[in-house]
Amino acid sequence: MSEILDLTSNLIARESVTPEDAGCQAMLSDRLQAKGFHCEQLDFADVKNLFVTHGVDGPVMIFLGHTDVVPPGPRDQWLSDPFKPEIRDGYLYGRGAADMKGSVAAFVLAMEKFVEKHPDHPGTIGMLVTSDEEGDAINGVRKVAEHFKAIGRKIDYCITGEPSSIDKFG
Repeated sequence: MSEILDLTSNLIARESVTPEDAGCQAMLSDRLQAKGFHCEQLDFADVKNLFVTHGVDGPVMIFLGHTDVVPPGPRDQWLSDPFKPEIRDGYLYGRGAADMKGSVAAFVLAMEKFVEKHPDHPGTIGMLVTSDEEGDAINGVRKVAEHFKAIGRKIDYCITGEPSSIDKFG
């Protein structure tokens, strides 16, 4: 398997139905800390929020995503268990494959590869992931943004891998 498929599959296998995280963020934090990233847990109420950074000076660019998924509904209506990743006809199936565990895995690998090639890069690269995007979305990004504003932390650029549109970028 490829690195991206391995990491995405590992995330899919965790039953992180909103607002549960099911260990997704702890696994990502352990992996990224081992590669020199700073990881900060910013939890509010029952919602987990992981803020990951590498670098200090200059502009801050983060990837934004979520580890929670919507409930799978009746499992007997799935062709396979929604929390057991399966490849069929060249596609990966499982809850969160497209929205958005695949994107989170891509963020992680992109950051790791960037830092491998540019260990002393200018600026800060990072990622913010929440377990509250598919639910009420009150104690996730919204609370983190309020917290950042209160402490004077600024983010200059943000990229999300949300599969919201196939026709338009923006």
